[in-house]
Amino acid sequence: MSAKRKTRLEICGDRKSRLLGKLLGWAMKLITATLRVDLHNPGRIGDPNTPVPPIILMLWHCRFFVVPAVWLKMLRTKRRVSILTSASRDGDMVANTMAVFGFDAIRGSSSRRAVAALVGLKRALEAGQDVCLTPDGPRGPRYKVQAGAIKLAEATGAPIVPVHVRFSSAWRLGTWDRFVIPRPFSRVSVTFGEPLHVSKGLDAEALENERLKIESLLVSGTDDA
Repeated sequence: MSAKRKTRLEICGDRKSRLLGKLLGWAMKLITATLRVDLHNPGRIGDPNTPVPPIILMLWHCRFFVVPAVWLKMLRTKRRVSILTSASRDGDMVANTMAVFGFDAIRGSSSRRAVAALVGLKRALEAGQDVCLTPDGPRGPRYKVQAGAIKLAEATGAPIVPVHVRFSSAWRLGTWDRFVIPRPFSRVSVTFGEPLHVSKGLDAEALENERLKIESLLVSGTDDA
C-alpha cells in the first residue's frame, strides 16, 4: 500500500471515529434523559459551592453508560473529569464520545502504553481534575480490579470513590463484559460509596490486599456478579 493511500485511509478512519463517537455520545444523552435516576450518597461531590479535592471514580466497565450524563446533569457539577481509554481505534471513538460530555480522555491501558497512561492520570489529578476508571477494562477479566488503579491512588493520595450502578431493565451486549444499556424510561440507581484512601509505601502484599478489598467492595454492589 502506498504512503498516500495509507494516509487517506487513516484520515477516513479518523473522521469515522469522530462521527461514531459523537453519535454514541448523543445517544447516551438521549437515553439517559428518559431514565428515572435514583442518586444515592453523592456527598459533597454534588455541591458546586463546596470544594472537594480530586477523586478517583471507579466502576465496572459494563456499568459506564449512564455515568457521564448523570455526572453532568444530576450532580450539576462543573468539576473537570478525565477518563482512561485504550490506545486502540476503539479508544479513539470512546474519546470522541466523552468529548460530547466535556470529558478529557487519557490514552492507554493495562496492556498498551500503561506507563504513559499512569503518568497522564497522575498529572490530571495533580492539576485538580477528577479521574474516572473502569478497573476491569478495556478487555477484562470481567469484575476483576487491575493493580494500576490501586497504584494510582497510592502514588497521588487521591481517594477512590466506588460507584455502583443498577438497572431495573436493560439490554446486554455480547461483549466480554456484557455491557449494559438501560431501556428508555426505566429506572437506574447510582450509588457513590465512601472515599477509600490507599496508604503510600505499601509493599506488594499490602497492595494486593488493597486491590482485593476494593474489588470485593465493587462486586458487593453488583447485582449479577
